[in-house]
Amino acid sequence: MSDFAPLFEPFTLKGVTFANRLAMAPMTRSFATGGVPGQNVADYYSRRAAADVGLLITEGTTINRGGASFDPNIPNIHADEAKAGWKHVVDEVHANNGKIAPQIWHVGMARKPGQGPHPEAQSDSPSGVTHAGKQVYETPTLDDVDAMIEAFVDGIVTAKELGFDCAEIHGAHGYLVDEFFWGVMNTRDDKYGGSITSRAQFAADIISRAKAKVGDDYPLILRISQWKQFDYGARLCETPQELEAFLGVLADAGVDCIHCSQRRYWEPEFPEIDGEEGLNLAGWAKKLTGLPTITVGSVGLSTEFTGAFRGEGSKTRPLADVVERLDKGEFDMIAVGRALLQDPEWVKKVKEGRFDETRAYDGEALKTLF
Repeated sequence: MSDFAPLFEPFTLKGVTFANRLAMAPMTRSFATGGVPGQNVADYYSRRAAADVGLLITEGTTINRGGASFDPNIPNIHADEAKAGWKHVVDEVHANNGKIAPQIWHVGMARKPGQGPHPEAQSDSPSGVTHAGKQVYETPTLDDVDAMIEAFVDGIVTAKELGFDCAEIHGAHGYLVDEFFWGVMNTRDDKYGGSITSRAQFAADIISRAKAKVGDDYPLILRISQWKQFDYGARLCETPQELEAFLGVLADAGVDCIHCSQRRYWEPEFPEIDGEEGLNLAGWAKKLTGLPTITVGSVGLSTEFTGAFRGEGSKTRPLADVVERLDKGEFDMIAVGRALLQDPEWVKKVKEGRFDETRAYDGEALKTLF
């Protein structure tokens, strides 16, 4: 246990204290019938709260925009029935001494026409341009963009009203917020387009407007990534200077923590500067902003996240490696995905040294809510 003691030190973010440094990463499950999280979802999260997960970040829950979801069984955070469902989830988690944050989400152009609970709706986007550079819709007006921002803000306000301990904005993986970040899909020529700092303004406005309503003491987390689901090699920032400028806009807006998604946490973000064992994205984000960060990406697995669905193998790193980096202060929390998806007691087993009871990920785990 002593080697893993840093994992189980408390961590406080804007007055909210998590019992340890382990978070459950957000993972789309599609078990919320009609967008409403039921008792099955409440049980899913509360089991993990009872088994010592420090922070539960929910699956993406969508804002009040017609094209926000590509699956009617993805939960939302705006319909009255869905709000009641989430309130029950929060109460169950708190009854088990857990902390929970919703991930506020809009899938953007990742949604194909006709998908989701509102098949008639047009997909929101920064410019109406696909990831392949094809113009399929007119560029949204500033009023359209403002309505998107306000829908995110409403979701964050709702999160606080329902008793969630903090909230995360999904700004990664090629979904709507990340589409504004990415020059390939954001070809606007106004304040939300152009340079990397201007493209960050969409998220910055969500953060600053939300902070004005929920208060500075309510923690807001932003999830970012370089890679996209449809382009693993995509990069928003090629240098630390670009990354510093980009993150600076978000820090100035009031974001409290940056959740840095990588396919493999051990991959250095800028190896040309600090070598093959250099800082990862979370490490660089913390170094450049001074803000707390969360790292994520194939922690404790024998195959990496996206490749698992294609039968691809991957190198792995022992859990001691990410703990050593945590202990050095490179980042502040570690998010765990599939290991916790299939085993609600994974954190408890690590805490108690029951490593022989952990097991490699099995894709069959996606078919149920363990």
